[in-house]
Amino acid sequence: MQLRKTLLVGLISVAMLSGCSLFGGEEDVVTMSPLPKVENQFTPNKVWSTSVGNGVGEYYSHLRPAYQNNTVYAADRRGIVKALDLTDGKEKWKVDLSESKGMLSSNQHALLSGGMTASGSNVYVGSERAIVYALNAQDGKVAWQTKVAGESISRPVVADGMVLIHTTNGQLQALNEADGTIKWTVNLDTPTLSLRGESAPAVAFGAAVVGSDNGRVNAVLMQQGQLIWQQRISQPSGATEIGRLNDVDTTPVIVDNVVYAVGYNGNLAALDLRSGQILWKRDMGSINDFIVDAGRIYVVDQNDRIVASNAEGGVNQWTQSDLLHRNLTAPVLFNSYLVVGDAQGYLHWVNTTDGRFVAQVKVDSSGFLSAPIVAGDKLLIQARGGKVYAFSR
Repeated sequence: MQLRKTLLVGLISVAMLSGCSLFGGEEDVVTMSPLPKVENQFTPNKVWSTSVGNGVGEYYSHLRPAYQNNTVYAADRRGIVKALDLTDGKEKWKVDLSESKGMLSSNQHALLSGGMTASGSNVYVGSERAIVYALNAQDGKVAWQTKVAGESISRPVVADGMVLIHTTNGQLQALNEADGTIKWTVNLDTPTLSLRGESAPAVAFGAAVVGSDNGRVNAVLMQQGQLIWQQRISQPSGATEIGRLNDVDTTPVIVDNVVYAVGYNGNLAALDLRSGQILWKRDMGSINDFIVDAGRIYVVDQNDRIVASNAEGGVNQWTQSDLLHRNLTAPVLFNSYLVVGDAQGYLHWVNTTDGRFVAQVKVDSSGFLSAPIVAGDKLLIQARGGKVYAFSR
């Protein structure tokens, strides 16, 4: 049971969305910024939209589509999984995992979470019921399913014949890609109180690098499941329990033997891949995945500022602060622009050179939590209510 995490995120979400104080103090009031007025330099073109079940509703779930071979794979929390044609959004196949799981009754939902991953002949998705599913990409039939150590709410990562799963109780597990058998488990520890979210691993040179809820970045040798190094990038220091949270829930990014990572209430840091030694760090916190591209790091920080920094030393290049506390998604690069969604269902296009807005569009009244993805020449995003939208420039 992860009640501690669910409760905490519920409190944070209420505060951000309503402007309420968590503790009654005036200094703790958080107010969502009004929608900035943007003069569109172009009109984002919605190519298609289609519904995938009931979405995630008000649950804190980062379910988002996956893409491979002109096919989009999307799911809802209850267990509906669909394969859609990238060109027009038409359904190729549909399965219901709440019905296909033998020990579940038809009215007991699968509680899918953590995003989908398409790799090779299978599509992978985890669940809050601690089950990881591998579905045949051609017809959706269950190739295998495995009970893992805890809730699987981060995206499965496939590499070197293994499916890596990071569970909410701090276990990193490697499953055999062919049959789902567990090859190894590494305990990354979990503090008493932490955010509801887990870092998905980044993989390079036979190592899996993953953040943990104790403020550390960890490197694990994939074939043996052996911990190589740990490095703390976030230290508890606040006056309240919320202030002392120091989870590293973002997925690290590895570029040229450098690991970039960011923690909540912590630091944006660059680490040496081989040793874990800190090369540089700067004060910045986030729970969103980030981008490293062409010598720049693009981060949506924990106050919903969009920040561009130099990848060589973390020096700030620009900051866009007009979307404060709008509960932004992680950013994505699409047609040379940054794109983020917000809790009110808007998509925002931002110039990577100076951080200025170039376009804005209202898409879905249920709002966005999971990040957009790029699929070929299209931008895809799934709303809380279950609709998947495809945009082109």
